[in-house]
Amino acid sequence: MFPAFLIQILIMLLVAGVLLWGIQHLPIDAAIAGIIRVVIIVVVCIWLIYLLAGMTGASPILRH
Repeated sequence: MFPAFLIQILIMLLVAGVLLWGIQHLPIDAAIAGIIRVVIIVVVCIWLIYLLAGMTGASPILRH
């Protein structure tokens, strides 16, 4: 069985992918869609760094 953090990562990446796909199909201006895509990608990257740094204990600030 997968550890819980792998399931959490998979679910978050799936949600981000669905959001990115949905933004592509919305009838909005391309510039606004681009900004939203960048925000989603940045948030996912920050979340992954936070999760991985907290797992390895690399930063005492990020520990719970």
